[in-house]
Amino acid sequence: MKFLIVFAALFALAVAAPVDVVVERQESDVQPESFQNSLKLSDGTVIESQGHLQNVGTEQESLVVKGSFSYVADDGVTYTVSYIADENGYQPQGAHIPIA
Repeated sequence: MKFLIVFAALFALAVAAPVDVVVERQESDVQPESFQNSLKLSDGTVIESQGHLQNVGTEQESLVVKGSFSYVADDGVTYTVSYIADENGYQPQGAHIPIA
């Protein structure tokens, strides 16, 4: 009986073990008032963003970021979210995101 419990526990650990994911491409360019970056992983995940300061030197100075990320879900479907984050908050868009 103990063998069966130990075997079941080890089997569960083996099945739940994370898949090794490696970085296929990574680029970034960071400047004093802007940035760009991108990342592609071997599991199909892609992340890209770029941002810049607006109204530099004023009380209304803020960061505007535009980007997107994609990933392959457990169901095999690739989901993509595009977004903008600015003085109006985080605003995601995607075919799978319900419209409020």
